[in-house]
Amino acid sequence: MQPEPPLPALTRAEQDFLHHYLRVLELLGRLNPASAEHTYAGVNAAQALVTEAAKLRDALTLMYDRAETEIHREPLVRALRLLGADERVRRLALPDPGPDFGAP
Repeated sequence: MQPEPPLPALTRAEQDFLHHYLRVLELLGRLNPASAEHTYAGVNAAQALVTEAAKLRDALTLMYDRAETEIHREPLVRALRLLGADERVRRLALPDPGPDFGAP
């Protein structure tokens, strides 16, 4: 078994950016009507989404204030994949409609 590749070197602000971005994806997945089951869970996720969106904004603002004006896609995407972003993104998708979709 091969060890997992290490995360790329990121600034603290980039780490915060990714952390809050992943959290936003997770919360949006909980709100997805295609998989949600209870409105109360949706209310909780929506409330948390507001908080996480503000933290995401703050992380990006900090990056900008520190003159980190560019998003370095390659290391950030590599880190997102290592941190499981693909699974979170899948939770945002709608299921295939199937053969009976739209049938009367």
